[in-house]
Amino acid sequence: MKITIKETQNPTILKFEFPDFITQNENFEFKNIDEAKNSPLAQQLFYLPFVKTVYISGNFIAIERFSIVDWNDVKDDVAEQIEEYVKNGGKIIIEDPLRPKKSAITVYGETTPNPATLKFVVNKRVTKTAVEFKNIDQTFASPLAKELFGFPFVKEIFIDENYISVTKFDIASWEEITLEIRTFIKQFIENGGIVVDETMIVQDTKQEKQQINNFDNLDTTSQQIINILEEYVKPAVAADGGNILFDSFDQDTKRVKVVLQGSCNGCPSSTFTLKNGIENMLKDMLNDQDIIVEALNA
Repeated sequence: MKITIKETQNPTILKFEFPDFITQNENFEFKNIDEAKNSPLAQQLFYLPFVKTVYISGNFIAIERFSIVDWNDVKDDVAEQIEEYVKNGGKIIIEDPLRPKKSAITVYGETTPNPATLKFVVNKRVTKTAVEFKNIDQTFASPLAKELFGFPFVKEIFIDENYISVTKFDIASWEEITLEIRTFIKQFIENGGIVVDETMIVQDTKQEKQQINNFDNLDTTSQQIINILEEYVKPAVAADGGNILFDSFDQDTKRVKVVLQGSCNGCPSSTFTLKNGIENMLKDMLNDQDIIVEALNA
């Protein structure tokens, strides 16, 4: 077994990665040797005078150091010590028999038409209300989204039904980060984390237009457009990890404005989809060839 040493965004923390998973869908954080009673390996690591905190999750052990040493001086020795410990049959985590069993959660990644967005599908419903987060300041209704923004490569998050769509910055490739995100989401849910607190959701004004209590206040054509989007368009874009919201319809210019969310937002093919898909559908179903569809955030 060979340990791989990887740097993190925090220069005081180094990750020691294993070729296989070392925990059973759990995350551990130990601040001192007394807290590490169920991890003999963590206890042994605390005998090193520079070890401040030990994190164990997924397929890695992360160690935060005190400033008395530089990682370049000790990282190889630490990796060798961990390898030797495991080679000799040492236990990383001792399972607590009194700990309640978690429900099994599966999470898998699906590609979307947007190369910057991946859809992580969960085998259970995680929200009844679609929510989108452009930054960490918007995430008070979603503890999961708040944690995901802790990853430096996460740009935007969209959550609906049974999936989480994650849009990344260009600094990382999906090959490098998919396993890390998938494992994090899986363990977060299995450990009882809240994906979306629907009581905390602030309703978007564009979403309010589609609610039943406002639907009757719209003109007939706008109502027809919403019904078409809901029945024919939303299921298709949801399958690709996205969403579409009706914004407005101008009777004079015949212009339909929509908002794209999730993988649809910023997707290279979104313009084609709007013009050759949604626009043509509305023209045919409403029998009006003058209709134009545009996305406010395309």
